[in-house]
Amino acid sequence: MKVSVKNKIVSGTGLILATCLFVATIILANTALTSWRIDLTENNLFTLSAGTKNILRNLEEPVQIDFYFSQKAMSDFPLLVNYGVRVRDMLEEYATYADGKLILNIIEPDTFSEAEDQAVASGLRTVAANTAGDRAYFGLVGTNATDDEKVIPFFQTNREVALEYDITKLIFDLAYPERRVVGVVSQLPIMATADTPAGRDWTIISALKDSFDVKNLSQDPDMLAANIDVDSLDVLMLVHPKKLNTQVLYAIDQYLLRGGKAIIFIDPLAELDQTRPDPANPNIVPDLASYLPELLERWGLEMSKDKIVGDINAAMRVRSDDVRNPQGVDYLPWLRLTDKNFNKDDFSTRELNLIHLGTAGSLEITEDKGLTITPLIQTSKQSTKLERDLILFQRDPNIIMNNFKSEDKQMLIAARISGRAKSYFPDGKPATDEADDETVDEAFTATGEINVILVSDTDIMADHFWTRPQTMFGIDVPQPIANNGDFVINSIENLSGNTDLISLRGREKYARPFAIVDNIRREAEAKFREREAELQTRLEETEKKIRALQQEQGNEQSYLLNNELTKEIEKFRADRLAIRKELRDVQHELKKNIEKLGAQLRFINIVLIPLLITLMALFVGIYRANKRA
Repeated sequence: MKVSVKNKIVSGTGLILATCLFVATIILANTALTSWRIDLTENNLFTLSAGTKNILRNLEEPVQIDFYFSQKAMSDFPLLVNYGVRVRDMLEEYATYADGKLILNIIEPDTFSEAEDQAVASGLRTVAANTAGDRAYFGLVGTNATDDEKVIPFFQTNREVALEYDITKLIFDLAYPERRVVGVVSQLPIMATADTPAGRDWTIISALKDSFDVKNLSQDPDMLAANIDVDSLDVLMLVHPKKLNTQVLYAIDQYLLRGGKAIIFIDPLAELDQTRPDPANPNIVPDLASYLPELLERWGLEMSKDKIVGDINAAMRVRSDDVRNPQGVDYLPWLRLTDKNFNKDDFSTRELNLIHLGTAGSLEITEDKGLTITPLIQTSKQSTKLERDLILFQRDPNIIMNNFKSEDKQMLIAARISGRAKSYFPDGKPATDEADDETVDEAFTATGEINVILVSDTDIMADHFWTRPQTMFGIDVPQPIANNGDFVINSIENLSGNTDLISLRGREKYARPFAIVDNIRREAEAKFREREAELQTRLEETEKKIRALQQEQGNEQSYLLNNELTKEIEKFRADRLAIRKELRDVQHELKKNIEKLGAQLRFINIVLIPLLITLMALFVGIYRANKRA
């Protein structure tokens, strides 16, 4: 008896000690092992990209992040609450990798509190949380050591794939707040100069100047090669490079190989090229094309010479001079591309809806040079390459349309090029003249990692392709009608970050569809539509019979016809009621199947799994007791 009591005391003490040990282990893990994380989600939702980790580890000064999340107030919006929890968990992952350089504050602002005043002052947007008028916040405010501030006003669920990019870019902009420098080299009148005081910047340049320090490198031809320097430019914007001398070409080549970023616009027919015909040969059309074959050849690319892309699915409708067709005609050389033509995985093009192009060229991969060529803008498969001379000399859009013959393949208009490339000058810096022997460039780079966005159209930036003039209070304000400007600015903004930021791509969505439920619903809807179609067919047949009987009744007023008509109507009504009942049964069966599946899942999670664990524990306990006996 004493032994039994002693065993009970020992067992009870052991249970208490085990419980205390369990609680202590949890407390220790929560305090000491917070940096140990395992991402078990299918799409690695909480695993940061290598680029983000590099940016966080290289932060030189602290960055503060205030995450405003009204979790309690948004209880009626479970999708937003779940998304907010994922954002919070990701931000905590950011703070873990930043090694103390990222200060994260998670704030749940109460109504009329100081935190709410700060959120409003920072420009955060709100949603109505309930009928009582409470407001909910779900945004981010970042500040740096110099009190610069960047804001994500509200985390939109439709931008979840860009969540990591948006947060990382905000942190990068705060860590490096200086305005990025964009150097423009253009042989089009894209920027106003001192020689053209009456001229003005194109709208795209005015838009760029709002966010970047834009330098016109073309205005000093003698210093152009020296100004293309990787240390002084964040992005080189090269527009319509028709005839570049060897020194400028070498400077561009070395700029790219030394890590400089560039966006390059070439064109088989630049409609805004102001080159005049040679007075000695006025009948010869001036050269309006730019190809940059030297660099494209090193990248395994070329643009089809003397060819213009035409897409019958994207031909822009233009005004017609034909009085017989005042509605207008489709003009093949001008393209109206929509979201299905854009790469939705790249941050330069993922938010675009509409782009207008004029006489664009087709980029073609001629050789594998080991580079990554990512399509950004492509035509549909119903496309072809038109002769440039046909576009130059044929003014009738209908004749151009008659020459269309689909090549049944997509034409590449814009692409991102990245990877290790070779110099066009394998022997180093070229001599400026035959007598020049001092051409050695000590910093010559034979190979290097490049990051370039190449576009085979310059007219994409022309004002008339993407803006319409609008006067407000006596001031001309261009009104965008297409996303041409957004594409250019997005591309330059993306390129102006470091290589780690450029490398980020869209993440997988969190949403996990209920595949079995979706299959049940699809089968039920298919059955419903089938019966509905049958009902409609029988309805039409019965109505035809009724109309025929009514017509016969009008010709011959007989009791027999009246009786037959009444029977047909009654029969139709009975059939209609029967089929409608069957349709309701289909819908009820759908709900019943889904509820049955839900009940099965609840039984497995609530009853079966705990029961199996309990039985397993009992089995182990009995086995050990028998073994001791």
